[in-house]
Amino acid sequence: MNTTQKYAPEVRERAVRMVLDHQTEYESQWAAIVSIAGKIGCTPETLRQWVRQAERDQGKRAGLTTTERERLKQLERENFELKRANEILRKAAAFFAQAELDRRAR
Repeated sequence: MNTTQKYAPEVRERAVRMVLDHQTEYESQWAAIVSIAGKIGCTPETLRQWVRQAERDQGKRAGLTTTERERLKQLERENFELKRANEILRKAAAFFAQAELDRRAR
């Protein structure tokens, strides 16, 4: 059973900001994440992922930023559609070529 819960962007931003601002008050970043996740009502792993993505967006961590990730998804969708259209055109060309050969044979 998938129980994914969407959080408002404001909640995400506030939670991430709280972790980044208050992580020095805890023994580790994970301890701050666990504490703050309990207060906002999400799982620590969810908050950890938000923090990691925010760090990537700020250039503090290697990886794709949010805008790069969205662009990659868009390009992958476009690539899929183009491959699909190409396959349809290839099959149509083969069909019409065979129909032309059949017509000439008669």
